[in-house]
This record gives sequence, structure tokens and C-alpha cells, in this order.
Amino acid sequence: MPEIRHSPRATTGLRPLPAGAGVDAHWHDENQIVYAGRGVLSVTTDAGSWIAPATRAIWIPAGTVHEHRAYGDTDLHLVGLPVKDNPLRLDRPAVISVGPLLRELIITYTEQPAGLTAERRRLRAVLLDRLRHSAQQPVHVPAARDPRLVAVCAILRDNPADNRTLARLGAVAGVSDRTLTRLCRAELGMSFPQWRTQLRLHHALLLLAEDTPVTAVAHQCGWASSSAFIDVFRRAFGHTPGTHRALSPTATAPRRALRGTLDPAGGSPRPGSRRTSI
Repeated sequence: MPEIRHSPRATTGLRPLPAGAGVDAHWHDENQIVYAGRGVLSVTTDAGSWIAPATRAIWIPAGTVHEHRAYGDTDLHLVGLPVKDNPLRLDRPAVISVGPLLRELIITYTEQPAGLTAERRRLRAVLLDRLRHSAQQPVHVPAARDPRLVAVCAILRDNPADNRTLARLGAVAGVSDRTLTRLCRAELGMSFPQWRTQLRLHHALLLLAEDTPVTAVAHQCGWASSSAFIDVFRRAFGHTPGTHRALSPTATAPRRALRGTLDPAGGSPRPGSRRTSI
């Protein structure tokens, strides 16, 4: 098993990541806001997976072991916060909404040179204030622990378009649908249909980040039609998949220079490598 890195301080700064690149599992003693100013970012912990397009950010509390993966060319903006600075009052990872003002605050703060100048302190104060008013968003795919439920979840993670009923999936894993229903509530905190919808929405965001046509996204994620997919997507995110693309910066947007207070051990991914460290 690879060693899990530990850093006392959480990184603040900007790191461009090419499509498919990732950041290995690590943890730090401070809180951190993770935001993809361009592209789509997923964060995975033992508790599950979170995904953040350009209208969302991910809150990672101190002590949480996590890893990142970029979908599409991604500008990874990182804001490290001391444990005493917890504007969201959360002790678990969460996805939060990012409006135009908060977006610009995060981008500006992470692109400024290190150092607590008077201007930077004011910017940080406004950033913390806006974070306090950010709503949580349900873009979370919880992870199972029971081996029987893990086996069923793995089938659907490998193929979100699999439309088999819980009973048929349970037959493959050697467990009854009644037991699986109970495990879903106990371990995932939601019903099986709700979890499957979250998984499909998660997968849909990743495909949209790779410019997959909406019709193909609907098919690959298991919806019976494009209209059914669009309806579920709109109810979850407040806009259609087409509008979602318009709201997200394009993958061809100019990449800003690497700036901020990145850890000395960091750096751009090595040539030929898809993993890096921060």
C-alpha cells in the first residue's frame, strides 16, 4: 500500500492539472477549500466521492485523507485555512455552491503572491464571509463498507447504465434485496434509487467535462432518454446540461501561471506521469 503523505499546512495556491491527472492520497492539519476554476474535479475519501464543476467547491476538513482527479484540463485552486477558521462549521467533506463573487475571490486569492499584506488580509476576510453564506450541495456518492453492498456498488460504478433491479444485482452478490435495502439506509444514508441517481449524476458531470454530447451522456449513464436525463439534471443543479457547459470555463481557456503559496515539495506533474503531489 502506498504511503499516505502528511503535510502540517494545507496548500494555498493555483495548480494546473492536465486531463486525467490526479493528486495522490494525503492529509493535512488544516482545513482546505478545493475549487476547479476550469475543468471538473473529483475528491475521494474513505466516506465516498465528491465532484465539483465550476459552480461548486469542495470543503475538506483538517485530518481528512483525500485524493483528487481532474476531468478535462483543470485549474486547481486551493485555499488552506487554520483549524480555527471553519466558516462552514463542518467536520466532514461537503460540496458548496460558488457564485460569481465567491469564484472571483477564490481565484484572486490563490493567484496572489504569498504574504499577509493589508490587501490580502482584507481579501481573505471577505472570502471567509462569503463562505459562511455558501449553501451545501448534494453532489456526494457515499461509499459502502459491508462487502456485500460494496460488491453491488462496484457493479454500478463500473457501468452506471446497468438498469438491473436491486434484487437482480443482489442475486449476483449473493444477498437479498431486503438486506441490501437495509444496508443502503444504514451505510449510505439514502435509498438505493437515490444512491444510483447520485452515482449517475456524478458520472454525467465527468462526461460533460470531457465534451461528451448530452445524448451520449444520457445513454452512458442509464437514462431512458435525453429528456429524462435533462429533467433529473435540472432538478439537481438548477440548470440543464447545456447551460452547465455554458457556465463552465472552456477547456481551451488560457492557463494562468502557477502562483500562490504551494508547498515546496509540490510541482507540475512529471512528464508522462498522471499523478502529482501538493
